[in-house]
Amino acid sequence: MSLQYKVVEDPDMLPCMLLEKEKMSKWRLDLKKMRLMVSTSSPSSSGLGLTNSIKSEEEEDDSSMGGRVSSLPDGNFDLSSFETPSMTVWAVADIIRTTLGPRSMLKMLLDATGGIVVTNDGNAILRELDVAHPAAKSMIELSRTQDEEVGDGTTSVIVLAGEMLHVAEAFIDKSYHPTVICRAYIKALEDALAVLEKIAMPIDVNDRAKMLGLVKSCIGTKFTGQFGDLIADLALDATTTVGVDLGQGLCEVDIKKYIKVEKLPGGQLEDSKVLKGVMFNKDVVVPGKMRRKIINPRILLLDCPLEYKKGENQTNAELVREEDWGVLLKMEEEYIESLCMQILKFKPDLVITEKGLSDLACHYLSKAGVSAIRRLRKTDNNRIAKACGAVIVNRPDELQESDVGTGAGLFEVKKIGDEFFAFIVDCADPKACTVLLRGASKDLLNEVERNLQDAMSVARNILKNPKLVPGGGATELTVSATLKQKSSSIEGIEKWPYEAAAVAFEAIPRTLAQNCGVNVIRTMTALQGKHANGENAWVGLDGNTGETADMKELQIWDAYNVKAQTFKTAIEAACMLLRIDDIVSGIKKKQAPGAGPSKPTIEQEGDADNEQIIPE
Repeated sequence: MSLQYKVVEDPDMLPCMLLEKEKMSKWRLDLKKMRLMVSTSSPSSSGLGLTNSIKSEEEEDDSSMGGRVSSLPDGNFDLSSFETPSMTVWAVADIIRTTLGPRSMLKMLLDATGGIVVTNDGNAILRELDVAHPAAKSMIELSRTQDEEVGDGTTSVIVLAGEMLHVAEAFIDKSYHPTVICRAYIKALEDALAVLEKIAMPIDVNDRAKMLGLVKSCIGTKFTGQFGDLIADLALDATTTVGVDLGQGLCEVDIKKYIKVEKLPGGQLEDSKVLKGVMFNKDVVVPGKMRRKIINPRILLLDCPLEYKKGENQTNAELVREEDWGVLLKMEEEYIESLCMQILKFKPDLVITEKGLSDLACHYLSKAGVSAIRRLRKTDNNRIAKACGAVIVNRPDELQESDVGTGAGLFEVKKIGDEFFAFIVDCADPKACTVLLRGASKDLLNEVERNLQDAMSVARNILKNPKLVPGGGATELTVSATLKQKSSSIEGIEKWPYEAAAVAFEAIPRTLAQNCGVNVIRTMTALQGKHANGENAWVGLDGNTGETADMKELQIWDAYNVKAQTFKTAIEAACMLLRIDDIVSGIKKKQAPGAGPSKPTIEQEGDADNEQIIPE
């Protein structure tokens, strides 16, 4: 494939685009010299130390490279020898480029604590990298922002941002002003979002089969893609459970606050399930005297201690008589008894507090047949309140009947492994839930949790904005073809960066083809031919086989929110980095130990206006 660009004949206008073949060969040659070779090994008796080294494949220096890429003794990535921020971003994008698509490679990471992580999640990989170059740090922050905003597309946004800077490098070499390139990129972004809106297809969120197919296609690129049906079921059940209809077509889904993922090693992954309620690692305070199983419990949630209230400041009491000590103890007992009586008036079956619970309070509660749990986390208490309809109370004397939670169907304490877990499940209308994951090892469970979080984010995005766009690179190819057609109507020198942005969108399907191991040139030529007339918007690349196919028939979709956010984040980040003309360090150099203060220098002769007389 060779994309020919028009060369401006006007001598006042510089030739603005390189041929795609020459451009790619130049960058590939540079990347071979700058490729990041990451080797990790833990310190041991064999003398091997941890090294995250970035090596050059050739020993000789190249002046156009700005020096070799070196590694620091502490394992940090030293990208300071890269000449421009765009070269740095391209190098970072090249690290995770192979993790895109269902045929992606895995990365084995050694974290700071010595643990090993095997994943192909872009955000998880970049999070473990410790880089020194500011532009590389900006890319890592970009991936984290994408993950927090929409939960998916972390690899795509880095690849697309790197490609946008890659194609802009030719214009920088031809002395184009960065502002001109940025204006063209912003125009391309506006037109790309308009194309997205045009090809987006609405979906009925109540159609479970379509929702499952969408979530499954989004997580099919993950390491646990073979368990796609199970993870899609778990994600969809969890998000629909905590979804709150705000009216006027709006839906609020807070997966971070009201969905808890509990990982328990053991069993099989197929044993994982969504609990219509809350599960937490606690046991009743007095196991022998308090019930561990209650059907249809009345639950009270407290945010106060059921023990004698101590003074906020240091308190001293002087006892004159021996009987005074007994009086103090009796006052404490009466205070705790009054607290318990206020609670027992509402006939609860289970009392849960985030603070402490004294032995005397346990005695009164167990005597009345009430089970109690103390020192529960605030987050778990909030989930219980959402699940069973209870209200967290700060003072027992302010309790009301409406504060008692009656929505739970079962309270039970079970022993799993060596620990006790409390279950408040079978809730009538829960707005909080727990996803219980079972698996063979902690490493597998950690990877499943990462994929589950992505799946829940995709389901949340669809519930908030029920629109779909085709996956498999079909959306990017449609956007690219449309922008190429519109570039002929752009006047001035912005036309060429605009057309380059259109070419940059092809990085996603091209990377998918590379990871499939097929002939990239033939595949991209076939796809471009089908999209050249602006039609066939659903034709993309089957990530498993590498063949061109109709994404609608294969049921390969992307969420509209994810794709739109990917385009916005990548292009805006590229524009920000293009406008950087210098990197200034605000860190002062440390003087060598024992060295005296540096002497001020005298201005050279000829600068009489600025000359200073410095006393000896």
